[in-house]
Amino acid sequence: QVQLVESGGGLVQPGGSLRLSCAASGNIFKITFMGWYRQAPGLQRELVASIVNVVTSNYADSVKGRFTISTDTAKNTVYLQMNSLNAEDTAVYYCNAVVQSGRWDPPKAYWGQGTQVTVSS
Repeated sequence: QVQLVESGGGLVQPGGSLRLSCAASGNIFKITFMGWYRQAPGLQRELVASIVNVVTSNYADSVKGRFTISTDTAKNTVYLQMNSLNAEDTAVYYCNAVVQSGRWDPPKAYWGQGTQVTVSS
């Protein structure tokens, strides 16, 4: 099995910054997708940033220019650098990874447990 461990959430003032980390461990042959989702109370979960095959990144319109997704392939870790945070960024952030555990195993999606980000004065 594969485990995703998230860290970096917390309370920050408007305009501040946070960096989230998500490390994948377990039986990993290849990771083809890593992304960050968020869900605020009363709202649907949304994809905020993703990276596919290490080289192709995508961002939700609401975070373009403020958030940056990156990976450390040697550590099977994905990061989300969040700058210029505002109240609308308050949510539980979830890491997701699509992992192939072996050469002949099908890829499967895994979720982290979520980390709370609160932007408030």
